[in-house]
Amino acid sequence: MPSRTNLAASIPSSKVKYSKLACTDEGYIDLQFKKSPPKVPYKAIALAVVLFLIGTLLIIIGALLLAGYISQGGTDRAVPVLIIGILVFLPGFYHLRIAYFASKGYRGYSYDDIPDFDD
Repeated sequence: MPSRTNLAASIPSSKVKYSKLACTDEGYIDLQFKKSPPKVPYKAIALAVVLFLIGTLLIIIGALLLAGYISQGGTDRAVPVLIIGILVFLPGFYHLRIAYFASKGYRGYSYDDIPDFDD
């Protein structure tokens, strides 16, 4: 059977020198297992704070409208304000909770769970 030759250098493959890798590293290096520091999504956290505060304010105003402390309009004004307040409050609270637990280093929480706006 003819021996293979390297076409670029026209050297027979039997004359190519190979060296064996060290047995201690098993092909891995320490850098590939090192975690990079987490990237904090500041814009998304700021948006979550704004949503949380607006939602809280709307829930308080809706509760005061429902109780009759602000006006005697009844539930026709209070219910829509409460619904909008809850819809704005929930995403803000959810993302703030994730950001808080990720900053404290709790297991299972990461800044990667918060959508980032830096595309």
